[in-house]
Amino acid sequence: MRISRTGTYNEGFTLFELVVVISLLSLFMLMTIPTFSIIGEGKVKTEAKRLASILRYLNDSAISTKETLAIKFDMNSDVLTWTMPEGERTERFNTISSIRLESKGTIKEGQVIIFFGPLGIQESLVAYLNDEKTAVTVELNRISGRVKIKQV
Repeated sequence: MRISRTGTYNEGFTLFELVVVISLLSLFMLMTIPTFSIIGEGKVKTEAKRLASILRYLNDSAISTKETLAIKFDMNSDVLTWTMPEGERTERFNTISSIRLESKGTIKEGQVIIFFGPLGIQESLVAYLNDEKTAVTVELNRISGRVKIKQV
């Protein structure tokens, strides 16, 4: 509220104040709208990164502790259970569609248990994760122990 020279009260905003507010709102919208458009594909990539982290951790832990660790993929209920030196963990992965192993081929249903021994994983593993828009593979190489995430 401002008092003019005549003693009356003028209410409202100046043109400069309106331009500043509109500029700030448009800048905020410019930064947030692209984030909302990639939320769907973000879930697949997030789960792929999480799975890659778990596989790398299990492989490295088995080698360093000289223990046998295991991971169980339950394809019917989308649940992963793995043992680690600290105990057992379970987590849901909704985007895993199949697992490919050298010895068993592609597995889309049932349960698969994979062991990590003192020399690491015994065979290479490829996990396929996807939803309606995005498809990603997580590959664990048995020779190098490296985990790669690739968009298909």
